[in-house]
Amino acid sequence: MADHSRKELIRRRRIFIATYFLVFVAVAAGIYFGVKAIAGLFFKTTPESGASGTESSSVSGDNGTKSKEPKLISSITVVNTGDIMVHSTQLDGAKTSSGYDFSDFFKYIKSPVSKADLAIANLEVTFGGTESGSYKGYPAFNTPDSLADVIKDAGFDLMLTTNNHCYDTGLFGLKRTVSVLKDKGLSYVGTKQDAAEKDYLVKKVSGVKLGITAYTYENKCDPGRKSINGNVISTEANGLINSFNYDRINEFYTAAEKNIKEMKKDGADLIIFYMHWGEEYQLKENVHQDAIAQKLCDLGVDIIIGSHPHVIQPMALLTASGGDHKTICAYSMGNAISNQRQEIMHPECTTGHTEDGMLIYFTVDKYSDGETVITSFDAVPTWVNKYKGGSGYLYSIIPLDTRDGGAECGLSGTPLEKSQRSYDRTKATVGEGLTEIQRFLGCKIRFQ
Repeated sequence: MADHSRKELIRRRRIFIATYFLVFVAVAAGIYFGVKAIAGLFFKTTPESGASGTESSSVSGDNGTKSKEPKLISSITVVNTGDIMVHSTQLDGAKTSSGYDFSDFFKYIKSPVSKADLAIANLEVTFGGTESGSYKGYPAFNTPDSLADVIKDAGFDLMLTTNNHCYDTGLFGLKRTVSVLKDKGLSYVGTKQDAAEKDYLVKKVSGVKLGITAYTYENKCDPGRKSINGNVISTEANGLINSFNYDRINEFYTAAEKNIKEMKKDGADLIIFYMHWGEEYQLKENVHQDAIAQKLCDLGVDIIIGSHPHVIQPMALLTASGGDHKTICAYSMGNAISNQRQEIMHPECTTGHTEDGMLIYFTVDKYSDGETVITSFDAVPTWVNKYKGGSGYLYSIIPLDTRDGGAECGLSGTPLEKSQRSYDRTKATVGEGLTEIQRFLGCKIRFQ
């Protein structure tokens, strides 16, 4: 497993030992040849018989056998983004004479997403089909299947399907959403069609096995039943949605511990929990998020990535209670894309934060001895641009690798200024925590 502090210590120790050895050999050689050269000034010397004049490059262990440094056998990059939502205005703008075209959504992030070895997003709509009625946005999302085609074309591989809108089109829509993703060749985790399926996924990516699971919060409800987004769901659906209840949180901890053990048994090198939690539009995590994150850290989870608040929340580097295990936590990625615009959010959030999101990247290295290490963690701010086009308004996710990144996507004037303010908001929110994480990992620091 990727116990960050232990891995970092081992790696630094290896570097220290290797460096010490090389310095020792260099000094010894310098002394030897220096003395020999000085002696040559006063004495005639002859080559020593049997000397090869070469040094061994391997290090011998205590038993005298040669040992070699483990080799890097795989290095993968995973990219994540937040809530994919399709409100009514987005539906109106995407409507064509033959259906719905959502291709503008991801056109500016297709390149970086496609380059990742694994790309993950939170799907906060359902594919309920026309069987569930007309296509619509909030409060009960029913989105055309063509969105799944665009998601796939953008380079995404895995959808997080458990959230407070996963039951918007009932049991039928819950199952059909998974069916559509399967048909499009997209993986999913968090909901399922059959209760016998696992609550997690062990995804093998270029030799690295990632243990992945996702959970959403429930509303208050009687024991034995689940309420999602204020709706008491059917008994059959109880076993099809990964969820937790804040009032019965120990039940979740028991399930999480079981999942972690089973993922490890299935060979997972790294454990990742995706949590749909917290309070909408709150710019900082709440006490429940803090407590759950700490418990997951104590249980050995390596990375926690959150969603649901629809705004970006801070990041943190957690340490296990009574141990040295480290967990990277991003409390909320914000919106990937939505129509939650600053001008219409009153009184929920009028600051523009609902227009902000992130592309969260992390790199995982695996060595020949089985050691798996997180070597980098990064976040590229994103902003949603809304503009006239199509049959109304179109929307695009704008990546902001720098504060002026919007200009590279053709923004100017007011839209560019809005994107710059978005960058500043994200930097102010995650800068401190992200910098701590990056310094710990020894990787490039995003916000200098």
